[in-house]
Amino acid sequence: MERSEVSLQYKWNTDDIFVGDEAWEQAFSALEGRENFDVYRGKLNTAENLLSYFKAQESLTVKAMKVYLYAFLKHDEDVRVTKYNSALARVMNFFARLDAATAFAVPEITALPEEKLLELIADDRLKDYDYGLRRILAKKRYILSEREERILAQTAEPMSTASDVFEMLDNAELHLPEIEYGGKRVPLSHGLYSLIMSGQDRAKRTEAFELYYKAYRGILNTLATTYYGNVKNDIFYKNVRGYDSCLQMALFEEDVDRSVYDNLIAAVNEATPVMHRYMALRKRVLGYEEMHMYDIYPSLVENAELALSFEDAYELVLKGLAPLGESYLVLLRKGREERWIDVCETEGKRSGAYSIGIYGNHPYVLLNYQKTTHNVFTIAHEMGHALHSYFSNSAQPCSKADYKIFVAEVASTVNEVLLLKYLLKTTQDGKLKKYLLNYFMDMIRTTLFRQTQFAEFEERAHEMAERGEPLNKDNLSALYYELNRKYYGDAVTHDRDIEIEWARIPHFYRSFYVYKYATGITAAICIANRILREGEPAVSDYFAFLSGGCSTDPVSLLRLAGADLTDRKTFSAAMDEFRDTLEAFEAFC
Repeated sequence: MERSEVSLQYKWNTDDIFVGDEAWEQAFSALEGRENFDVYRGKLNTAENLLSYFKAQESLTVKAMKVYLYAFLKHDEDVRVTKYNSALARVMNFFARLDAATAFAVPEITALPEEKLLELIADDRLKDYDYGLRRILAKKRYILSEREERILAQTAEPMSTASDVFEMLDNAELHLPEIEYGGKRVPLSHGLYSLIMSGQDRAKRTEAFELYYKAYRGILNTLATTYYGNVKNDIFYKNVRGYDSCLQMALFEEDVDRSVYDNLIAAVNEATPVMHRYMALRKRVLGYEEMHMYDIYPSLVENAELALSFEDAYELVLKGLAPLGESYLVLLRKGREERWIDVCETEGKRSGAYSIGIYGNHPYVLLNYQKTTHNVFTIAHEMGHALHSYFSNSAQPCSKADYKIFVAEVASTVNEVLLLKYLLKTTQDGKLKKYLLNYFMDMIRTTLFRQTQFAEFEERAHEMAERGEPLNKDNLSALYYELNRKYYGDAVTHDRDIEIEWARIPHFYRSFYVYKYATGITAAICIANRILREGEPAVSDYFAFLSGGCSTDPVSLLRLAGADLTDRKTFSAAMDEFRDTLEAFEAFC
């Protein structure tokens, strides 16, 4: 489908940012030449001067982010359009110049004596910046000289090349073949592949699986080189700043203790026997002599799929999220009515789904909606992201509004868990309940177990490269295959094509992001259960978390909502949820 065929109500309204490209050009031109902050150089040693610098830098950044948002959304409507590729590149170039122009600030502040930094942190005039200043104090050992920081700032744009190349390969030049579907030959898009994998036609799943991975094998050397380039970027920054490892660098940037990551890996590894039990159950229910990797996605309950129109799906989401209160539902309706959402899959459109929210603008959500249960939950998920941004931007000053990536998946997953539990509670249809139990198991499998598998792959791939071992298609595939066997067990036939699944994961180009899906669902299960159990007090605490932005470290913010990730019991509760759901499903068999 071409974008021109889509009704206006299903397209996001970029006029809320700029009314057309000409207005965007004018706004971008107004930024040019303003990225000069030399007047503050050597003077960031008083509360007055720091406040003035922070305000000036924020004012320009907010304007630049608005320009970025428009270019980003227009680019993703059709990644083939050169005009918006160029516009986005121009904005990124401006940000690189802005970063270079302000590179003196953090080293200058960091160079202040600890006593002076503590004095500034305590100054009420800088209360909007106290957390950021505390983080600067903590980073003192990793900050370089002004000249070195300026050089590093200028590396941001070229260092994004690996990610840019992957996106272009994956979205525009992968050359996925046609496949017969719905009685006609159609391109095997990413969205259609996911639809086929969750379908009941095993022969079609086998065909799509083989065609899909054959296309990736055709460019596997390039993808391995691209991913290795991304890892080398991480190692470069780790080395020049003096971190112990790439993982430590990523966790430090998020202000997350290593124990949270280690507890996750340990808890999931300990629970793999339950996953193996689920795989054995799946094989038995399906009645297969051999269960392949393309057999782990379809529901074990046929003809119970929630194949809803977008409108009906959205109404169902509203009902499922009712425990969050009317004020939350009002915002959900506002997002749909005011066209924050781009709904349909079209030619050249960026694949997948996301939410983006910047300070001073309402959030936007990209979908590629299909009539599946998964896509219903994707609405709840992405609107969870969107309203998290909305609450934080509304409650916090600009300096504290942008919450850490570590908590970015919590609100989205709380929405999914609440919707799932609503459906399980309200349905009187035994078949549908069995289907939903299966869906919940797969939700935990894909969001908790699978993302932890990805996290282990990332950690070990980085460790290999940090030891000086070059990454290539062979050792990356061998590593991934080994992990796949560990996580899914002997009940699954581990098709050789699954060894290259690493090559198609976009999030690997945001290193050490994926484990946050797993910690996110762990926290979300805890928070959702508390909301359903305690009602308004838990909702109030949850809204305090949603409104917290980055006013303090993310682990402490989650603790406000009742999810303590420093306590192993929180992880155990998520594992128990999976086991209990499996046992409830087994009772039907």
